[in-house]
Amino acid sequence: MSTVNVRDILSPSATFEQRYVPNLEELALLARKFKDVGYRIGIVGGVWDLIHEGHAKYLELAKKECDILIVVVDSDELVRDRKGPSRPVVPETERLRMISFIRSVDIITLRTLQNHREDKEYLNKAVDPDVCVLSTSTGDIPPEQRKVIEQYCGRIVVFPPQAETSSSARIRLLAVDGATPLAQSVMELVDQRTKAVADLLHSLPTEIKTLVDVHLSKLQGAE
Repeated sequence: MSTVNVRDILSPSATFEQRYVPNLEELALLARKFKDVGYRIGIVGGVWDLIHEGHAKYLELAKKECDILIVVVDSDELVRDRKGPSRPVVPETERLRMISFIRSVDIITLRTLQNHREDKEYLNKAVDPDVCVLSTSTGDIPPEQRKVIEQYCGRIVVFPPQAETSSSARIRLLAVDGATPLAQSVMELVDQRTKAVADLLHSLPTEIKTLVDVHLSKLQGAE
């Protein structure tokens, strides 16, 4: 039996702990309770990395399609598997809590790599949502896959991104911006080392400089 009370979730003062439901059986039971009293259930998933205005607007649109919006957050392990070792920038514990601050969100759950690999539709099967919300960035799916999704939800709604710059694009910009001062620092260090070597050679006695020149000539001849 679910330990989460339906009234608690609907309360304006509901805490993160009351709205975060990682247990699949508990999530399915909650969804059934809401549907039994006539609430329409919507589900939307994503990484939600570097949360910005576009995410909030997107979830606001999703909430207009349903009464109870369940937001799925991809686990760190799942994100790394799909996007590479450098993602996510923000760990799942923080992403989960950041999503909970958005007013359109009613319930938050976590999508794990293991469950996703075993069955990509495991959350839709458990929740049996009235509507599944996708963005155009993920909504352009093959017809056969769309048919699979439609088997476990009433309908699919696709919204365009609600921001001009995505989280991935912002991360790339940060990487470029960070690389520029790093490259400058490296070049400054190289210049400093080169100048130090030149000053050292200049201060050497003539006999030693001659020996150095001889060795350098031998090395160049061996190349």
